[in-house]
Amino acid sequence: MYVSSCPLRVSLFGGSSDNPYFVEKYGYGAVISFTCDLKTYITLHEDKFGYNMQGHKYIVNYSKREETEFIGDIQNDLVRVVLNHFGCAPLAVSMISDAYSQGSGLASSSSYLINLIKCVSMFKGLTMTDIEICSLAYDLEREFNPYCGYQDPYGCGIGGFKRIEFQRGGIVKYDFQSTELFENYDAHLVFTGVTRNSKNVLRDVSDNIDKIPPLLDTLEYAYDSLLQKNYDEFLHHLNQSWVQKKQTSSSISENQIVKEIDDYLLNSPLVIAHKLCGAGNGGFFLTFSEKDKLTLPYSSVKINVSSDGVKGKKL
Repeated sequence: MYVSSCPLRVSLFGGSSDNPYFVEKYGYGAVISFTCDLKTYITLHEDKFGYNMQGHKYIVNYSKREETEFIGDIQNDLVRVVLNHFGCAPLAVSMISDAYSQGSGLASSSSYLINLIKCVSMFKGLTMTDIEICSLAYDLEREFNPYCGYQDPYGCGIGGFKRIEFQRGGIVKYDFQSTELFENYDAHLVFTGVTRNSKNVLRDVSDNIDKIPPLLDTLEYAYDSLLQKNYDEFLHHLNQSWVQKKQTSSSISENQIVKEIDDYLLNSPLVIAHKLCGAGNGGFFLTFSEKDKLTLPYSSVKINVSSDGVKGKKL
């Protein structure tokens, strides 16, 4: 049996500038993000006398269970594309997460993809670097989500708090940052209770990519504040960036529940900065607050930076 874990990523600045259509047109995109201490997990197993070897069936367990004789019949997109890419014989794959993963805005699909690539590569005795795994995860995710941004796989598979730059031609550069920000403030994820298909939001953003450049300007201001350790200013720019992000597409916060939570967080004296994670219109809000001060009428979880990227082992 092979087991792997991969953190979920939380994006702070520059989201949408990692859109492949934006990078192709403008030649450059960048984000500031971090991997958090919430993860996805995958186990991969080939039995010796059971469904795989005798029944010649692929078994996939997540929020539902699939049994099929052919890879092409697997309904779970990410499992299907990974097993097909590697030409895997019948296997059993199980997927679990530390947080709601459907439409979360935390790049859970990319995290699961990276996990499964890691497990299959170990199973097949292949040596792949973490960057190679991230690159393959991006290519495979594009097969079922053509609007997938660069930051999802490259943000999940490589751990830490970082600025990531994307250049035309698939060039990716990392600039790792001090985690002192998280020693001064608490970060929480606030669940909206709303799940959505990110493809629809990302498609709308792709149709409005000329509205994205101001997000990069704000990222640069925030980056300067971060380097100067002016964290109050950094969080001020985070609020500004969230306002700008909503202006790139009306679908980012059109859900009424999302609007209500957004308004509450904006007016709460305990919340210093907040934004919706991912493409928008559901999933989790991220908040920053003073240490041990935040109380909310919504389900939330405190998070921190994780230095882990993808990790795997054979049991």
